[in-house]
Amino acid sequence: MLDQIHWLAAVTVLGVLEQAYFFLQVIYARRLFGISPPKISGPPEFERIFRAQVNSSEYFPIFLALLWQAGLFFHQGLAAALGLLYLYARYCYFMGYKASSSERLAPIYFSAGVLWILIAVSALGILHFFLSHYVGLNVLQLLTA
Repeated sequence: MLDQIHWLAAVTVLGVLEQAYFFLQVIYARRLFGISPPKISGPPEFERIFRAQVNSSEYFPIFLALLWQAGLFFHQGLAAALGLLYLYARYCYFMGYKASSSERLAPIYFSAGVLWILIAVSALGILHFFLSHYVGLNVLQLLTA
């Protein structure tokens, strides 16, 4: 079983490490700009870093759920590759937002596109499972016949 999920697990760990990096960036920004918790407002530079981290944290559970569903029901390799693309796009988003609010747009649209692809492959994989398991209809065999 582990050989069927090792890439998903590796991408998950990378995602957690990325989230930790984003958290640390907020801590460093708080120290740099003298903003103690629970305050969340300050100079625009701080607020952009804070918003980038919060936004990334909000999307992380969605990403994880889709990563694992796509990997378990569709294809582990494709899901892991899409997961790496998503993490890279999130990193670009964070760094772009840190520099300027307008530089966040292209990476956020790209990462949203990756999430939509993960939704599609998850739905296809789950649909195939239900059709083959409960209806006895193997769509893959029909397509290759």
